[in-house]
Amino acid sequence: MEEFERTELDAPVLDEEAVLAARDEDNALDKNVRLLSPARMVLRRFFRSKLSIVGLVMIVALILFSWLGPVFYNQWGETQEDNGGKVEYATYEVTYTDPETGEEVSFWQTMETGRRLNRLAPLSADHLLGTDDTGMDVFTRLMFGGRISLTISFLAVFTITILGIIFGGLAGYFGGKVDEVIMRICDILICLPGLPLMLIIGTLFDSWHLDSQYRIYLLMLFLTFVSWPGTARLVRGQILFLREQEYMVAAEAMGFSTSRRIFKHLIPNVLPQLIVSMTLSLGSMILYEASLSYLNLGVKAPYAAWGTMINAASDPTILNNHFNVWGPPGFCIIIAVLGFNFIGDGLRDALDPKARR
Repeated sequence: MEEFERTELDAPVLDEEAVLAARDEDNALDKNVRLLSPARMVLRRFFRSKLSIVGLVMIVALILFSWLGPVFYNQWGETQEDNGGKVEYATYEVTYTDPETGEEVSFWQTMETGRRLNRLAPLSADHLLGTDDTGMDVFTRLMFGGRISLTISFLAVFTITILGIIFGGLAGYFGGKVDEVIMRICDILICLPGLPLMLIIGTLFDSWHLDSQYRIYLLMLFLTFVSWPGTARLVRGQILFLREQEYMVAAEAMGFSTSRRIFKHLIPNVLPQLIVSMTLSLGSMILYEASLSYLNLGVKAPYAAWGTMINAASDPTILNNHFNVWGPPGFCIIIAVLGFNFIGDGLRDALDPKARR
């Protein structure tokens, strides 16, 4: 009986040690969890997605290729022609009047042009992707074209986001007449046909003989002007919901200024949706730029852009026999759009507060 009672008394000691050990382990786990900031949790979720990593690698590779590529492959310039080809000849029709009979006589004459362009050269050590129909190195132009496409896309999307934050924030916070005026302006701009108007503006630029190197920036500026209402509507809708929250009532009671309440307390809570929207819009902007350049409304020769390089496929001979001229820029556009879409999807999942994984 004493042995049984002794065992019964010893058991709680063992249980208490196990409970204390388990409690210490739980406390340690809780401590580790608390150390994870919201930013680190978002990054952990983002990098847990394989598609997000693939998209990030795609975009980083394109950026390195476009900006660092010419540093290592500098044999040819963006507008430099290869004059190492055969002598070119041109045939002209010559017409003169016979002084005796007074009749006009025409004949064809072949003459040297003095040019030796190495047109449509195949892949070689000198030209990794060959040359185009103007004798320029395709690989070099591919790198410089990436600079134009990516730079324009980033500038346009950031400008759209800034305008959307400013006007959407004002409309959502103040409401009333301010909201009414800004929203009616948005309605008018949304109704404008963007692409037809850009075609008209591009034609005007041709008549004004505007420098082809800068006309694409002006076209994307117009596209930015008609595209910011979508972002403004998104910001307005979020702020209409957030401005009634308790922390906003407390900020107003503490006497914070209007600008501080909008840009320090409201806008940061809208940023997750804006970041996803910006990432997905980058792919759309690249397609817009490529479409305009393909239609000869964007960057024009001799300057390079991915859309301008694809325009060479309008020649049936190049389309059927010289894939190296128009295929690589099309492949780069696909990589860029897919990369931005993968990153956007990953950010959307990582920034979702209801996500458990």
